[in-house]
Amino acid sequence: MRGQDDMQRSGIGMTSQRTRERLIQRLYEEGLSNARVLEVIRRTPRHLFVDEALAHRAYEDTALPIGHNQTISQPYMVGRMTELLLSAGPLDKVLEIGTGSGYQTAVLAQLVERVFSVERIQVLQDRAKERLAELKLRNVVFRWGDGWEGWNALGPYNGIIVTAAAAQVPQALLDQLAPGGRLVIPVGSGDVQQLLLIIREADGFSRHVLDAVRFVPLLNGPLA
Repeated sequence: MRGQDDMQRSGIGMTSQRTRERLIQRLYEEGLSNARVLEVIRRTPRHLFVDEALAHRAYEDTALPIGHNQTISQPYMVGRMTELLLSAGPLDKVLEIGTGSGYQTAVLAQLVERVFSVERIQVLQDRAKERLAELKLRNVVFRWGDGWEGWNALGPYNGIIVTAAAAQVPQALLDQLAPGGRLVIPVGSGDVQQLLLIIREADGFSRHVLDAVRFVPLLNGPLA
């Protein structure tokens, strides 16, 4: 778990600290309540995770394109999924499926002990590695590979977060969830997707259907 003072990069204009504070106020009004999650979102420089041409929109509560038909999730959804993952207490090992820009990864890295992040698009993960290194977040291990397979060699995980929508819950991710562990995943296709919270209980899995959401699809196979 890392908290970096040097991440308080207050830029100018739309990346200013005042703009960030307005975002945090909006997230609070929309229902996010975990003070630690909100503080991490406040101090994480989202403008570093988008193309320079979109930096002026970095602190809007909206998803933005990052290339390769992928997006950086809206801050509310990053906060919502992170709160769900942490709602039962601190986590040691978290598996992230879909590194993407690395923004969700950076938020998690400041809230849990270790993050293991899998991404199928190598160029996106390479950029994410550079950003996290710049922010001195060193408790993240990356893997280029198929998110449907998870990362069995380093499991089981206390928490798993999936940042793309799967047509159904991948069995491999259920198998890699530790007892009492929590899986947060969007499931569905097209415009019909739901956010699920799945908890591994002593006698199986409990499933909780939460919000209607819209994510890019979780695809098979690594892509250089």
